[in-house]
Amino acid sequence: MTQIQEEIEKALIQLSEKNLITEANIAKKIRDNNKLSGKNKAGLAFQDIEEVLFLVEEENNIHFEMHLNSANDILLKSGQKSSALDPDARKRRQSCEKSMAILTSADIKAAQNGQTSFSAKAHKKRTEKKRLNINQNFEDWD
Repeated sequence: MTQIQEEIEKALIQLSEKNLITEANIAKKIRDNNKLSGKNKAGLAFQDIEEVLFLVEEENNIHFEMHLNSANDILLKSGQKSSALDPDARKRRQSCEKSMAILTSADIKAAQNGQTSFSAKAHKKRTEKKRLNINQNFEDWD
């Protein structure tokens, strides 16, 4: 299991008393547990969530039904038995992840080391523009 999957597992167990858990709730819990200060809108990889759900079901006997809403967010409903996404929803979610910001194990490691390795591009400040002062050239023309 990767580090992000371990963090997802911890968050799922902490949130397991809720009936409905969203992907955003899990990501927020991970950021709170690890004191991550960036990637506030980052989601979680579908494969990571899926693997952790199977593991949590085996180890802790906690069952979740996985659903996908119209915004391609993953919703987990606690229930009597586990169910995965249908193939169409799975494909829709995986194609959507290409354009999403996703929490990774590297982000967790960086937060634990006190660094920031977020892939957000730093905004470059503009450099000073050198301006040509035309009036200065004509003052000594007399």
